[in-house]
Amino acid sequence: MSITCFIRYQVDPFQREAFEAYALNWLRIIPRCGGDLVGYYLPHEGTNDVAYGVISFASLADYEAYRARLREDPEGRANFEFAEEKRLILREERTFLRGLASPLDAGGLA
Repeated sequence: MSITCFIRYQVDPFQREAFEAYALNWLRIIPRCGGDLVGYYLPHEGTNDVAYGVISFASLADYEAYRARLREDPEGRANFEFAEEKRLILREERTFLRGLASPLDAGGLA
């Protein structure tokens, strides 16, 4: 059973460009460290201080191994330091979800 880590960020609305650079860096780092990156989503319309990151893993154990690799990765550490230095993330929440089959998986909508 796979799991998906759904990350909700509250970002400084005056640091959106810096958060975008931060997110773009993860596009290279996360797959290299073992995460199946679904994507990063940044504010566009409406709320200007909420962004999301979505990463899937085969298991919670795979997530834990990924986190260990991420801490050892020089580019990963540099990206964490960049976010701290810029103070662009005000709050970060992680929720772990498991997917259910969609109606499309069963051959179409009922």
